[in-house]
Amino acid sequence: MYRVWCFIANYSLLLILGAIIALIWANLDPHSYHAFVDYPLLENAWVGKLEYGEGDGEYRVLTLHYLINDMLMAFFFAIAAKEVWEAVILKNGALRGRKAATPLIATLGGMLGPIAVYLGMAAVLWPATYSAVANGWAIPTATDIAFSYLVGRIVFGAGHPAVRFLLLLAIADDAAGLLILAIFYPTHDLQPVWLLLSLGAAIAVYLLFNLLPRLLDRGSELRPASTWVRKHISFWPYAIAGAISWYGFQESGLHPALGLLPIVPAIPHADRAFGLFSEAEQYLTDLLNYIEHKIKHFVEIVLFFFGLLNAGVEFSAVGEPTWLVLAGLLIGKPLGIALFGWFGANVLRLGLPAGMRLRDLVAVGCVAAIGFTVALFVASVAFPPGDIQDAAKMGALMSFGAAVISIIAGRILRIEKRHL
Repeated sequence: MYRVWCFIANYSLLLILGAIIALIWANLDPHSYHAFVDYPLLENAWVGKLEYGEGDGEYRVLTLHYLINDMLMAFFFAIAAKEVWEAVILKNGALRGRKAATPLIATLGGMLGPIAVYLGMAAVLWPATYSAVANGWAIPTATDIAFSYLVGRIVFGAGHPAVRFLLLLAIADDAAGLLILAIFYPTHDLQPVWLLLSLGAAIAVYLLFNLLPRLLDRGSELRPASTWVRKHISFWPYAIAGAISWYGFQESGLHPALGLLPIVPAIPHADRAFGLFSEAEQYLTDLLNYIEHKIKHFVEIVLFFFGLLNAGVEFSAVGEPTWLVLAGLLIGKPLGIALFGWFGANVLRLGLPAGMRLRDLVAVGCVAAIGFTVALFVASVAFPPGDIQDAAKMGALMSFGAAVISIIAGRILRIEKRHL
């Protein structure tokens, strides 16, 4: 239990604390809570939420909510992108080769299942409000990596192959979620020409501070040029490029929280990865891992404020979107993962990891139904502020109940715990 507690303290405690404070505050004094969330830090700023004044004039207002959700959460998504990038690009990456085939197919089921349940229930049970809630279809596709990993260890034990399967699925789910956010949830009318600014910043920083030093070092084992750049310039070029890229995303209409994604592949990375949450990664000295470890605690603080500014919904907000999100997560995701995983393992003969059975796949589907952080984020962009958004957020928060369902399912399915 000590290791479990350390995990909660490192990755989850501040987020949970922020969400609890938000729930209490919003239900005791909703007016002051929403005034805090939407507090304007800067008006007529070059960053912030786009507003429309008289005569159709546009201007931006930097609110506390925008600062956290659209600016600082970019670091959270950058860390997620780092894990996805390493899983795809490295020779021993988790999402490369045949070993990743079944988890990837299961991930597809874990996204299509929730969408089908969400839209299907909305059309059958509440056809009159279908158009009002349909845009939330992506909310139940989310899997919260940190909380799912924690519950997965409780259900399976740290040494069970299903835990690694769950991580592969969650990483792939994150990658798909980033694409969904970028494609289907623009913040305003798309102006893709601004993405050239992001692309240019990424290419420039890669050529000047990554590729060029390595070319200059050819034939030298001491790598003097790369060492000088790392020692004297460090991460600053990437920080500047990140700011430029973020601005390009804001102006393009794509969600600016994704603004650091083009810069992540430009940063020098290790030639191997030990896996998400692996303690061994702290000993890697490449710049990408160095940056991740430097911003990790900062991101934990950001997640506290994310929970504080997004989880504040009144208990009376429970409504149709709440049940749609919950059904998508608790029914659609386990069914989708189990059916598509079975199809990949048996029909396509891709198999499951050694020591993993089909009943373990069902339990993995239950654990992956914890949407929480990412589902809460998608709910905040899928709907404008109001009753529908609050109801959808309540569904994202209540998806934490999947943890209890997973533990019960583990006992019913007689999952054999395996420890390291």
